[in-house]
Amino acid sequence: MRQPPLVGLPSDRKQIGHHPFQAVGEKYLRAVVDGAGCLPVMIPSLSPPLDLRAVLANLDGLLLTGAYSNIEPHHYSDEPSYPGNLHDPARDATALGIVPLAIELRVPVLALCRGCQEVNVALGGTLYQKVHEAPGFDDHRENPDDPLGVQYAPSHPIDLAPGGLLERIAGGPVAQVNSLHGQGLRTLGRGLVVEATARDGLVEAVRLDDPGPFLLAVQWHPEWRVGENPFYLGIFQAFAAACRERAKQRS
Repeated sequence: MRQPPLVGLPSDRKQIGHHPFQAVGEKYLRAVVDGAGCLPVMIPSLSPPLDLRAVLANLDGLLLTGAYSNIEPHHYSDEPSYPGNLHDPARDATALGIVPLAIELRVPVLALCRGCQEVNVALGGTLYQKVHEAPGFDDHRENPDDPLGVQYAPSHPIDLAPGGLLERIAGGPVAQVNSLHGQGLRTLGRGLVVEATARDGLVEAVRLDDPGPFLLAVQWHPEWRVGENPFYLGIFQAFAAACRERAKQRS
């Protein structure tokens, strides 16, 4: 029996007690297994980073997850970080370094929330540090006091680019998504095109403007209960199809 495609997930570096730990949220691992039918493999975010080219050579896909931390702003602007903004320099180094390599090596990429922002910054784009304080935009953050089922429930509609990948997956021009982010895409990175926008004009999804490598980055969390939402499941299935093609080429 052929082995399922291997999908790498860069980890978060977390301090637990006196020791640093490497962690990947279980909901992302479950989505890789249940939504994509692939085998998840953690990529440790070490300092200095691993040989990421060698890592990718042995993978069939790359999933960039959400996280509690935000990218350090010196990677995309001269703005200072705001007080209380949680950062993870080791993950920044791994994620921002691995994105251009994945494109070069044609490793399929699916990026979620923080991962969407990592793709954009890795390709030279910029971010809003606080979307809710930027003129004209809504507050896209969740209420942390709500139960998880409420936080991750559909929150607002998005308009899907005509003829785009997400419109094909959704089967129409509009979809409903959850919303749990304080930061967002400002200027787009090199080679990216918009796949979806919120009604306030904030970019909610981008893809690589290249028919070769699969790269889709979304600002919401389609990993949440992926099997219960046909649109979310369709995103993971499209990613899985690209991963299976990559696995055939590696075998």
